Amino acid sequence: MSQAVLSTAADYGVTDHDLIFTESENQYVLRVKDLPEDERPRERLLKTGAANLSIPELIAILWGVGNRKEDVLAMARRTLREYGEKAIASELNPKQLSQTADIPLGKACQIVASLELGRRFYARQSSGRPVHIRNAKQAYQYLKDISNSNKEQLRGLYLNSRYRIVHDEVISIGSLTSNVVHPREVFQPAIERGAIAVILAHNHPSGQLEPTTPDIHITEQLIAAGKVLGIELLDHLVITPGQYVSILEMLANNP
Repeated sequence: MSQAVLSTAADYGVTDHDLIFTESENQYVLRVKDLPEDERPRERLLKTGAANLSIPELIAILWGVGNRKEDVLAMARRTLREYGEKAIASELNPKQLSQTADIPLGKACQIVASLELGRRFYARQSSGRPVHIRNAKQAYQYLKDISNSNKEQLRGLYLNSRYRIVHDEVISIGSLTSNVVHPREVFQPAIERGAIAVILAHNHPSGQLEPTTPDIHITEQLIAAGKVLGIELLDHLVITPGQYVSILEMLANNP
């Protein structure tokens, strides 16, 4: 019978091929500003949109800057690599994240807070709100939260051929006039996302439910513009606390 041999070999060692910068005052750490402009996360966000950025790039934009040891993009990549995407997504304790990932506490708080925002917005979107909008009542149920705003807000819901919402956008904030609400601002999101129909809604902070003359004129202009573009304006609602009215229904009943 052979006897077990106690190993006296050295501990395993993993070679780290990442560049390590010392804390020497004379040591220069590469920054995002040293990258070509078309490779900087913020510029890429403005040019191509958030959907085309990697998770490290999105985190780098959230953090803004790194520290003396690491550039912000390198810090984001290292944190994701060492901590893991799923672990970060479920982390609720910023102190734990800060200590384990070796990142400043403020940056850990930013990550935890942003993920919590995402969870809450997702929960609001999926808790009883219709995914498909087929009538004015459903549109009101989806958009009624704008009645809480103390400023007039124009919202647009963009639908595909199955009446499914593909985009929800705040188009303008302030009193609706033809100078503020241009067909370009209303229909551009539909063109970008392949939507074939738009539902508009705006609130009256005064509580007055009846559409104003500018409300009606803008609606008529948008109906005409939509016909030219092949994008139908399905409805335009005026919303006040607890009630709504459809301008398109009013126009249909009073030609």
